[in-house]
Amino acid sequence: MTTAAALPSTDATAHPLDDATRLSLTGPHAHFAERRGDVLRYPPDVASFAALPPDPAESDWADVAALAGPGGQVAYTGDGVLPPDGWEVVARGPGVQMVDDGVAAAPDPEAVRLTAADVPEMLALVGLTSPGPFLPRTVELGVYLGIRHRGELVAMAGERLHPPGWTEISAVCTHPAHRGQGLATRLVLAVAAGIRARGETPFLHAAASNTNAISLYERLGFRLRRTTTFQFVRAPGG
Repeated sequence: MTTAAALPSTDATAHPLDDATRLSLTGPHAHFAERRGDVLRYPPDVASFAALPPDPAESDWADVAALAGPGGQVAYTGDGVLPPDGWEVVARGPGVQMVDDGVAAAPDPEAVRLTAADVPEMLALVGLTSPGPFLPRTVELGVYLGIRHRGELVAMAGERLHPPGWTEISAVCTHPAHRGQGLATRLVLAVAAGIRARGETPFLHAAASNTNAISLYERLGFRLRRTTTFQFVRAPGG
């Protein structure tokens, strides 16, 4: 697979998903945006993601630090974009970006809409399954669906980044005691159906090491668009 570097959103040749965080925060998610200079980020209880310039200067990193606060963490995607001295790289690893290429999206009669009232259960499920960052207000980013068994939330999936015309499917997870029943597949297809109903296209990200998930997404009709690097860094101080 060939690694595609992120392009500036001002480049006429850029694809919206090359800088999905920036286009989300200047588009449908603009009401969440915290901005300083050319750096944007979500509130820290909503999402960890920040949008940096493709080749951040020292002043850009100063803006990231100001937004994050001393010891604050931010996440971003970008190949070869490393923080300056004084920053800590908390985690760094390759990932894939996949897009809808014939997904058989369909609503699910057992899927229920999750709300702020469900967040404690959602956080508990995320704690058991580690699908990726999910915070107390992440549910505000879009539609989250869940499946319950005897009242217990046992699987969920929802919407995260939202560049114009596209919506990311995220937080796909199933309680360990209920795996192998196709619950994740059903919820991905149900979330995709809601995205399609708005006239938008589903996409998603996964760690390159999560080959089981990638294989599942390929079987469902997602195709690889590009590879990237996920980075979680901590600002100096704190």
